[in-house]
Amino acid sequence: MSNVVPFPIRVAEPESAYEVDLDIDLFTAVDVAIRDLRDIAFRLRGDATGHEQAHECLDMLTRALENARAQG
Repeated sequence: MSNVVPFPIRVAEPESAYEVDLDIDLFTAVDVAIRDLRDIAFRLRGDATGHEQAHECLDMLTRALENARAQG
């Protein structure tokens, strides 16, 4: 009679924090993105192109959040 050795089942771990499923609503996600972009824009003060791009993205997210709140 043979002896069967069971191997543990491996669960693939996410390669980055972005692959983890988080239960987060859109309002919170946009609010956090706005805060993070403010921090990034502050650090990019010496990089005019990066600073401008961060501010454009910040403005877009701010408008989207305000519009969504006004409708909801």
